[in-house]
Amino acid sequence: MNQIALPLGWPAEERGEFLVGESNARAVRMLEHWATWPVRTAVLAGPPKSGRSLLGRIFAARSGGSVIDDADHAAEDALFHAWNRAQEESRPLLLIAAATMPDWQVSLPDLRSRLAASPTATIGPPEETLIAALFEHGFARRHLDARADLITWLTARTERSHTAVIDTIDRLDRAALAGRRRLTIPLARETLDPEQAARNRSDLSS
Repeated sequence: MNQIALPLGWPAEERGEFLVGESNARAVRMLEHWATWPVRTAVLAGPPKSGRSLLGRIFAARSGGSVIDDADHAAEDALFHAWNRAQEESRPLLLIAAATMPDWQVSLPDLRSRLAASPTATIGPPEETLIAALFEHGFARRHLDARADLITWLTARTERSHTAVIDTIDRLDRAALAGRRRLTIPLARETLDPEQAARNRSDLSS
């Protein structure tokens, strides 16, 4: 599993690592090769918590370009002028949104035509390998000791979304802290599916 990180000189609160897998590799390649874009603006789309904003910050730090996050909620005339300015100044601009056109519904015709001419890439749902890496990385960042068997167990049972992985880590972090317990499969089972855990205990006692 590859990863890219912000330069060490970047402010500490902005540093981070972006894990690269099959579901986001195309987006990473597009940003790494910004000098080959046919125009100076590109669109990056991805679901919540997919690391799209972090990837945008890494892009800005490495290219010297600019980023407009949540571009699909920005004023369209402002985006239109930003697109034109990027071409005039020959400085790369990255627009980050939840989706690309046509799902990103753009009303301004001139902006719509410019976005249609811009390279685009989408971060997809994480594949199994990336899910496991996200769990491992997420627990490590919180200084939680998550063994390989737990990572495998969680990967097989977690919805294929970045949000689901982060939610699972949050819940297990709180459960381990509240009970002062080590992260284990039994703790995960009790926390994530308490009804099934209760049924299993009932079966054992009957």
